[in-house]
Amino acid sequence: MSIRVLLAGDHRILQDGLRCLLARHPGIEVVGEAVDGDSIVALCRDLRPNIVLLEAGMAEGAGVEIASRIHVGSPGVKIIAHSVPAGRRMLAGMLRAGASGYLDRNSGSDHLMKALESIAAGRSYFEAVATSLVDELTACEPAKAHNAEQTRARAKTLTAREIEVLRLLATGKRVKEIARILHISVKTVESHRQNMMDKLEIHNAIELARYALREGLASV
Repeated sequence: MSIRVLLAGDHRILQDGLRCLLARHPGIEVVGEAVDGDSIVALCRDLRPNIVLLEAGMAEGAGVEIASRIHVGSPGVKIIAHSVPAGRRMLAGMLRAGASGYLDRNSGSDHLMKALESIAAGRSYFEAVATSLVDELTACEPAKAHNAEQTRARAKTLTAREIEVLRLLATGKRVKEIARILHISVKTVESHRQNMMDKLEIHNAIELARYALREGLASV
């Protein structure tokens, strides 16, 4: 069975090079290409690739946000982030957004193939440059688990209407759509969303959606 790959990034020359490189390998199938966040997320949902090769350094820092949206909307799709040598902040953002692997763009094709094969087999792949950061973030897992318990306790303060809004947010509905579905105003939806973030101590809508999926309040 071939590994189904989606190429995602806004540098066309780089995308062309990756497509030509992967075409040499019979075990790899490039199922699609996308250059902006909405298209990438939509193709992940529609094509269900095994792996997305995602440019970490897309315009305006969009790479991390796109990775988070993929992780929420298509949790079965794995992400390999690739970039020029990444700074600590970018790597940490990609890891927290759910990336399963990272490649320095200066790596050879053998590293790319190892990354694809490792992640398709259910493992992760991080080159040496990222290893120390991965270890550092992994060491923080006990604290994160404690924070998750606190978040679940705070969830008991959510109202029934807030949970309705949360479920719809987690399935990718926009604020205007939710307002129409629930027959309430856009401002009311926005107020519910902000109240939930305050109660759960979550700082953005993507994390709010991830929380709903993690806790089984919604599915995609």
